[in-house]
Amino acid sequence: MATIKDVAKKAGLSVSTVSRYLNDHPYISDDKKKRIKAAMDELNYSPSMVATQLRSKKGTMIGILVSRITNPFFSYLVDSIEKNSKLLGYNVLVMQTYDDPAAELKMLEMLKQQVITGLIMCSVEGNPDVIETYQQYGPIVFCNERIPGSTIPQVYTDQEQATFEATNYLIGKGYKKIAYCTGGSLTKGGHGNARTAGFEKALLESKLTMKKDWIFKEVHTIADGHQIAEKILSLPESNRPDAIFTGSDEVASGILQKFLQVGKKVPEDLAIMGFDNQPFTAMLAVKLTTIAQPVDALGREATKVLVAQIEEATYQIDTTELKLELIERESA
Repeated sequence: MATIKDVAKKAGLSVSTVSRYLNDHPYISDDKKKRIKAAMDELNYSPSMVATQLRSKKGTMIGILVSRITNPFFSYLVDSIEKNSKLLGYNVLVMQTYDDPAAELKMLEMLKQQVITGLIMCSVEGNPDVIETYQQYGPIVFCNERIPGSTIPQVYTDQEQATFEATNYLIGKGYKKIAYCTGGSLTKGGHGNARTAGFEKALLESKLTMKKDWIFKEVHTIADGHQIAEKILSLPESNRPDAIFTGSDEVASGILQKFLQVGKKVPEDLAIMGFDNQPFTAMLAVKLTTIAQPVDALGREATKVLVAQIEEATYQIDTTELKLELIERESA
C-alpha cells in the first residue's frame, strides 16, 4: 500500500507539501497540485480519514528547542515564537535539552517522525553536520545561534562584536584583570564561542592576560554565580580579578549577591557585566550593567523564516532590530 512518502517522492515534492495538499492548504501552486494528484492516481493512493486528521494536527505543530526554560531569556524567546506562530496559524511544542545532546536528538527524531512539521533550535549542543541531515524530514532554523558554514537558516545577532565592545568598555573604565564566564565548554565550535572570540580579541588588542583561575565554564544559574564568587574570594587578593564578564544576567546576579553578602562592594571590589538585560537587572541592590538582546525580534524573524520554509515561500530576514546594546548601570 502506497504511503504519503511514496506520493511525495513520486511528485518530487516534500512530505509536508503533500500533507498540506491533503488538508486543503491554500498556499500550494496549481502545478504542485497537479503533480500530487497525478502521483496519487498513479500509485492508487487514498488517505484514510484518521490519517488525514493526524496529518492535519502534525502539519501545524512547530517544535522549539531550548536549553532550559527557567532561564528568563529563553522564556521570553519562547513567548515571542509562540505569539508569532499563532498569528501564522501554527501551534508550538517546547522541549528542554538541559545542555544534553541526546535530548536534542530526541526532538530531531520527532521531526523525522512528523510529530512536528518544523523545528526552531534556540540552543545547539550536538554536531551541526548531524543536525543538517534532519532537514530532509522538515525545515530547521537556528535562533540566536550562529554556525558558520551551516546550510541551516540562522537568525542571530553579532555576539562577538558586542562582547568585544563590552570588554573594551570594562578596559576603558580602567579594569585590567578581567575574568570570564561562559555557558559553553570552550571547545571548538561549541556553545558561546562567538562571545569568547570577542572577549579574547579585546584582551589581545589591549595586551592583557587571562589567567586560568579567572575562567569559568558551563555556568548558567544564580547558584553557579554564587560558586564563582566563592572561588574568586578564595583566591589571594593579589590574584583576584577586578572585573568579570558573564554570559548571563543570572550568573552575574549570583556573583553580585554573594559579594554583597560578605561585605564586598560592587564595582569597587569587583565590576560585574551581565548579558541579556532581563527585567530584574534594573532592580538589583546594585543595578547591573549588561547587554540587551532583541528577544522579540529574534523570535519573530525565526518564526517567519521557518513558516516560509514550511509553506515553500521565500522570506528575507529583517535585520533592522537584530542589534545588541550595552546598558550602562552601576555594577561596572
